[in-house]
Amino acid sequence: MERLRQIGSIKPASAAEIGWSRLGVGFEKLDRKAFDPAAAYDQVAQLGVHYVRIQSGWQRTERAEGVYDFAWLDDIVDNLIARGQEPWIDLCYGNDLYNELARRYYGAVGCAPVSSEREKRAWESYVCALVARYRGRVQWFEIWNEADGQWCWKHGVNAAEFADFTVATANAIHRANPQAKVIGGVLTHIDLPFFKAMLDRGVADAVDALSFHRYNADEMNALAEIRALRALINRYNPRVQIIQGESGTQSDSRGCGALRGGAWTPEKQAKYTLRHRLLDLASEVAFTSHFSALDMIEALNGTVGDQKSWLDYGYFGLLHADFDENGMASGTYSPKPGYYAMQHLAAVFRGDVRPADLPVIRRVRDSARVFGKDDASPRFISLGFENGDGAQALAYWKAVDLMTETFEGTVSFELPGEDRAIQLVDLMHGGIYELPENMVERREDGVTGLLNLPLTDSPLLLTFGDFIR
Repeated sequence: MERLRQIGSIKPASAAEIGWSRLGVGFEKLDRKAFDPAAAYDQVAQLGVHYVRIQSGWQRTERAEGVYDFAWLDDIVDNLIARGQEPWIDLCYGNDLYNELARRYYGAVGCAPVSSEREKRAWESYVCALVARYRGRVQWFEIWNEADGQWCWKHGVNAAEFADFTVATANAIHRANPQAKVIGGVLTHIDLPFFKAMLDRGVADAVDALSFHRYNADEMNALAEIRALRALINRYNPRVQIIQGESGTQSDSRGCGALRGGAWTPEKQAKYTLRHRLLDLASEVAFTSHFSALDMIEALNGTVGDQKSWLDYGYFGLLHADFDENGMASGTYSPKPGYYAMQHLAAVFRGDVRPADLPVIRRVRDSARVFGKDDASPRFISLGFENGDGAQALAYWKAVDLMTETFEGTVSFELPGEDRAIQLVDLMHGGIYELPENMVERREDGVTGLLNLPLTDSPLLLTFGDFIR
């Protein structure tokens, strides 16, 4: 970036200042008391994201049959709303008052309430009580979590059974609040056969959206997979929306959980964060949630009485945390590079920014910068956006393998004559740059050439007009 003149920086803004956007963050596992939310509220609000995913915790809430203590969840919901954020609730997990498996597994994770009519009625009563309690405060309710994985449907994964459970729970939600929005699916990835099995059993007529999770280091097929899911849903009910409910990666190679074992670092995590969230923003997902706000235990397969079994530390957080002797996130939560990257993204992609096709074409030119030519690799991603004022932006990066490669090169573009101010924005570090004259070619045929611009494995943003507000 040393060839460009920095003329400003992205100004971070709180969620209350930004208002609505499609960006969100995960605030899960408080059903298992994984961290102190009071120590994180302000920093999460300063990220600038609008949506915050929380988990309901049936077992934490109902410790005597038919008696619900929502005080802990009230505190979370009210604190998020007070800071201008919108909580949405993932309804989970089991309850050892009704389920024998739940007496064995820590937090009753994955202990589905389908074993008896008594348990099913208790679950639906709990769901109705919770939804009614948060009427006017919470709009979106998601049904269960990753039931296509053995860890979250422990008695045996079964798409038809989960579909019937989803429909019954959706009906309970709507009995409690006909205006509530229901999210089904919640799958570990875009598994089209599993989604189809659910849709064949009536899920599309019971829910308002289907959600999926994404944990993969290679993002090249992300948009194609979302389009395929959209096409499948359209066969059943085109009004059903799509939500990306969990996606992130570790910042430490010692981490447990998804993408474990990879040579992750805080810098790689930040690049992943920008690359994947931009792809979601370029798709039709209603909103996208980054996993997660801070480091915490995974606690998906722990057993009761065996503390070591659930001291499986994950490092997915945008905020770093230490851990106490019980595995709870402790200390002063401190920002990682990914926190600042997400903060920059939220400040820029606020409000009415939407995907847009732009008349911009990549051209390969001679480049003294690399003693050769611009990069011509097919692993190049560019995404167009437009805001309500008509200003536009092109996000682009070289999609190298984050585990083994870094990249720095150049890229050139051609577009119709452009009279608006053109700037280059570094979403990772927040710098806003002016393009020097030798990078902008205004030709007599009305074409504008942008010559040998920086290209890296972290997204950069070309803006046309007042895109950054």
